[in-house]
Amino acid sequence: MSCVWGEITGKEVADAVRGLIAKGDPAKPFAGISTDSRSIGPGYLFWAIPGERFDGHDFVEKVSGSGAAGAVIIKEKVDHLSPMHGMTLIAVEDTLKALGDFANLWRTESSAKVAAVTGSAGKTTTKEMLHGILSLKGRALKTMGNLNNLIGLPLTILGMSPEDNFAVLEMGMNRVGEIARLMEIADPDVGVITNVGMAHLEGLGDINGVARAKTEMVAGIRKSATVVLNGDDELLMKTASPYGRNILTFGLKASNRIRASRIRESHEGTTFTMFFDKAEQDVTLSVHGLHNIKNALAAAGAAMLLGASSAEIVRGLRLFTSLKGRFSPIALPDGALMIDDTYNANPLSLKAALDTLSSFASGEERSIVVGLGDMRELGGAAVSAHREAGRMVAAIGAVRFFVVGEFALDMAQGAAEGGMAPEAIVVCDSAEDMAEKLKRHISGKDIILLKASRKAGLDRVAFSLTEKAVQEGR
Repeated sequence: MSCVWGEITGKEVADAVRGLIAKGDPAKPFAGISTDSRSIGPGYLFWAIPGERFDGHDFVEKVSGSGAAGAVIIKEKVDHLSPMHGMTLIAVEDTLKALGDFANLWRTESSAKVAAVTGSAGKTTTKEMLHGILSLKGRALKTMGNLNNLIGLPLTILGMSPEDNFAVLEMGMNRVGEIARLMEIADPDVGVITNVGMAHLEGLGDINGVARAKTEMVAGIRKSATVVLNGDDELLMKTASPYGRNILTFGLKASNRIRASRIRESHEGTTFTMFFDKAEQDVTLSVHGLHNIKNALAAAGAAMLLGASSAEIVRGLRLFTSLKGRFSPIALPDGALMIDDTYNANPLSLKAALDTLSSFASGEERSIVVGLGDMRELGGAAVSAHREAGRMVAAIGAVRFFVVGEFALDMAQGAAEGGMAPEAIVVCDSAEDMAEKLKRHISGKDIILLKASRKAGLDRVAFSLTEKAVQEGR
């Protein structure tokens, strides 16, 4: 199979996915691939996938008018489509499965080394750190945005070219079996699990279910490969140990093969000494928090396994900058500092953020203000988790606590149970209401943390506060 866009033909695609040419020219090459009718370019192959809100098959005729050269569809739809001049139609039993199978063959034909990263928190940061290191060694592809599922991961793999030396793939999941299938598709040389925490409990039941789902990576990795695990995470290690795979542990405990010590925080970031077996190396990060040190250790461990030198690892980590919406510090009017952590949230990442915030505020002699929105997909644990969130905010000595969302009252109750004064707890009607109330209460010595799951919309609060800063010339 010719794994180069512009050369691969309809027949090669059909053979790769055990499909058949239902209509059109089997020798026609495809210039690229997309599952989104809005991003079809001339000569592209459109892969029609049924979804919860839209069925890609409803857009086949539209992409024909956009210059698509072909489409992969399920067999039952062939006779229901109008004749489309110049389109090669490839019929398969299941287009989602076929997409994964096609990506796996594409990956098999590539000489690039592949790393896969998953975890309840920190997987995107770890992916970015690892990609930064490997980019110093060669040409490296990475998962873009949130393309980490059964559609996004295959599309990322299908973006690999013969010039790529590495691919760093993020693996997300919200149900049993998803990581296992992603592992079948990607067949990584190195796997990384950052941690196990309370996330996606609606589909996984409890934290033990999360651990079993995450360690599908360990079960699915080939025996010649190595998986990099958080050795400080007892549940993760316990769940992973029965599989008998090659394991490299990272963390802060002395028992880990790659670990950190001599940790020093400053306004500019974090420095620490990284130990790998008997070797040691000083590392500087521009980001804060023990969680980011662990992310750096995970990335360093994976990079070592893929052949990166100590110098490349140290430089790659030093060049890493915080990602938008992930504990990103932004200066506000009158000297206040906002920490934008609005990209996502679960109990594990919230605890890490609050611990880092407390340390940061102490060093800066700032008063702590926290704005929280809902943490999603926690199932039956949602009420207790949000009450615990409020208690954690009270425990770090926050002077004011703004809450919004379905579980706002639960967060407020938890904060009150933790000893926070009622007048310090502010329940907001919306993200816009939170932004307005925050603006009225911000002082120059405050440090303000904003955190929630993405759908809670606290990014709008961050934008509103930042917009004010821009208007005032900050």
